[in-house]
Amino acid sequence: MAETISSVLTLLCSGIQLFRAEKQIADYILAHPDEAVAMTSAELARSSATSEATVTRLCKKLGFDNYRAFQFALVHDMAEESSQPEFSYEVGLDNIPQSLQNILANKISELTATFHAIDPDNLKKILSILQNADTVEIAAVGNTIPVAMDAAFKFNQLGLRCVTSEISEKLSALALTLTERDVLLVISNSGRSYRLTQIAEAARQNRSPVILITGDRSSPLAALADYLLICTNREKLLTSAEFAFSRISAISIIEVLYHFMLVSTPGARENIRRHEELMRRDKTSS
Repeated sequence: MAETISSVLTLLCSGIQLFRAEKQIADYILAHPDEAVAMTSAELARSSATSEATVTRLCKKLGFDNYRAFQFALVHDMAEESSQPEFSYEVGLDNIPQSLQNILANKISELTATFHAIDPDNLKKILSILQNADTVEIAAVGNTIPVAMDAAFKFNQLGLRCVTSEISEKLSALALTLTERDVLLVISNSGRSYRLTQIAEAARQNRSPVILITGDRSSPLAALADYLLICTNREKLLTSAEFAFSRISAISIIEVLYHFMLVSTPGARENIRRHEELMRRDKTSS
């Protein structure tokens, strides 16, 4: 199985690239998890208007050895969620307190899956690379730009020379100047951005290490990265939208990197003090 937590619902929301028939199965499971959990592969195929072969192919693509392993993980998902009192994926103004609880439970599940997917040895290597880099370039486009801006601000506070931009042309130009002493940190939920792929390729040509924060470890960007940090996106369970994106798990990974570097980077707290002193004049006193 692909994930330690082995969550079918998490994997189906993760942005993994699916063919049309595979997506039909995924959409059916996300819309009817209580029914799908008890179905045979043949019943799931009929209910989603696909075939048993497609069901098997989807299981393999998600990292499960067979349908039985897939179903066992789905049973585990539903057992965990049924343990939460009065939980559902419904959000509406007619019951705001329950809707708030539903959103909270969904976000807790996102964070739990994201933290469980962090491998300690991989994290240590990433931290060392970031701390010892001459320059850290952080690249993102679209919805992940705010995450990149937040990361650059936090890492600069620690004393790292870190740059980013909302303009992809500037990111591309900078990537062409990176060296093996620098590092490129890419943030992409889908891992399928053409612009970010070009930036990663430019960095690799210059022998710069590439770190990727993404929801899909099988994406084109993941194939270019030297190190992966997997973020979980379960937003689709709440919105049922064709495109659903949550920044919370990506931001939480930045928080993890920040806090570990805070305690392990020489002079980090002094750098934060100097940074706050520099900014102090912009803050009004009460």
